[in-house]
Amino acid sequence: MTASLVVDALNMAAWTRGTKLDGLICHTDAGSRYTRVSYTDRIDELGVSASIGTVGASYDNAMAESVMGIFKTELHRNPAVLADNGGHWKGLDDLEIATCAWVFWFNEERLHSELAD
Repeated sequence: MTASLVVDALNMAAWTRGTKLDGLICHTDAGSRYTRVSYTDRIDELGVSASIGTVGASYDNAMAESVMGIFKTELHRNPAVLADNGGHWKGLDDLEIATCAWVFWFNEERLHSELAD
């Protein structure tokens, strides 16, 4: 990944929303692409707050990576879900709708031992 790719992603986010991204906090690791002048200048222009993780802290992105692993396993790679869908996603809209449904299920409906369910 390069700094220009990360800046392009920021530009896409701002373009799709048609506005500045005031109040957004962008958490990243301390990779060189996130410490480049082009990246830091662009997040300042967009009103985004930077939050860079500590170098060597293994817990920085652990929760996000764990949730993404669950997401990929339970929704994207799950043969039962794909069968219910009639096969692989037919387009971005199908995947986006399924993702929203999964996030709702994950946050609101799933059984979780820590919640005494």
